[in-house]
Amino acid sequence: MGILDLSRRSLIGTLGSLVGAPRVLFGGAAHAQDHLLEAEWLATAGVGEGFAPVVLSPDFAATPVGGGTQRLHWVEPSPDGRTAVAVARRPGTTAVLFDRRAGTVIATFEPGEGRVFSGHGRFIDNGRRFLAVEIERASGQGVVSRRVVEAGFAIEAEWASSGIGPHDMLPAGGALVVANGGVEPHTPEALGAEIAGASVARLDPESGAVRSVAALSEDLASLSLRHLASSSDGFTVVAAQDLLADGVARPLIYAVEKGGLRAFDAPEEAWRGLRTYVGSVCLDASGAYVACASPRGNRVMLWRRDGRFIGSLPLVDGCGLAPTREAGRFLATSGLGETVLIATDGEEVGVVARRSGGPRFDNHAVLAA
Repeated sequence: MGILDLSRRSLIGTLGSLVGAPRVLFGGAAHAQDHLLEAEWLATAGVGEGFAPVVLSPDFAATPVGGGTQRLHWVEPSPDGRTAVAVARRPGTTAVLFDRRAGTVIATFEPGEGRVFSGHGRFIDNGRRFLAVEIERASGQGVVSRRVVEAGFAIEAEWASSGIGPHDMLPAGGALVVANGGVEPHTPEALGAEIAGASVARLDPESGAVRSVAALSEDLASLSLRHLASSSDGFTVVAAQDLLADGVARPLIYAVEKGGLRAFDAPEEAWRGLRTYVGSVCLDASGAYVACASPRGNRVMLWRRDGRFIGSLPLVDGCGLAPTREAGRFLATSGLGETVLIATDGEEVGVVARRSGGPRFDNHAVLAA
C-alpha cells in the first residue's frame, strides 16, 4: 500500500468520525465500544500470528489495535493526545497511524522509494509533522524524512543521516540527534564483521545540515549505536549493541555530549550480563535516572544521570521501557507478556508491581502524552 492520498479535510474528518467508531482488535473482529480506552502507555506486540500496536491502561491491561504481518517496533504518540504512529522495524515498509483512545487504525504510509523504515519516528511541530528514519536498500545510507501529517504523511523534505544503518532519531537540545548504527548485529551482514561504523550525528532541525558527528574510539569500534532517549533539558543517552561476543566488557550506554560520547560506569560483570545487547534505553520523568533493558541478558539496569551505576534486576526477555509520571519509576515489558513497575531511589532498585498474561511485547514501550 502506498502513501494514502488524504487531504487535510478528509484526514480531519476521519479523525473526528473515529470518536464513536467501534474498536478494531487484531484479526479484524469488531466489538461495540461504549467508552474510550484509557491509554497510559503504548507499545507493540506479537498478537496471534501477526503484530499490532498495543494500548496499556494504568493497571497494565493491554488492548491490541488492528494487526498485520510486519513486525512493529517503536510507537510515537502525537501531542494531539489522541493519535499515535507505530513504525515497522528494518526492513519494515509500513507505518500505522492509529487512534489510541478509540482503539482503531486510521491509515498506513510507506517509506520513500527504494528505502525501508528502521523502526523509529518522531512527531515535531506540535504534531503537525513527523520525522522518520529510513535506510536506502542498495547502499545502507540513512535518510531522515520530514512528513506533513495533514497531507497523509507525504514527504516534504529529506536529509542524509550522515551515516549508514540509522536506527533511532530524536530532537534534543536544539538539534536533531541520529543514531547511525552502522552494521547491524545479528544480521547476515554482521557475520565476520568487527567494525560497525556507527556514529551519532547532530543535524540542524530545519535544514538537516550536519552540526557534528561523534564516533567511538578504535577499541569500541565493534559497537552499533542504536537507541536514544532524552530528557526535557536536552540531556541525551545512546545505547549500543556489540558485533563481537569475545568476552570483553565494553560499556553499552553513553551520554551524548557536544564533545563526543561519554561512557556510563558499571562493573565488568554487569556489562557482560547484558550479553552484548541493549534493546531499549529510557530516562525517568525527572530526567535523573537512566534505565536500559536487555532481552538477551534477561535484565534491566539503572544508573544515575551522571553515569553512576545503581543496580540491576532480572526480567526474562524484557525489553520495553517507558517512564511513568513519577520520578524514579519505570514501566518494563517482556516478550513473555509481563508488565513490571520498577522503582529506584538512586541507591537501590526494586519491583513495585507486576502483571502477567499480556501479549508478546516487542522492543519498546512509551508513556502516552
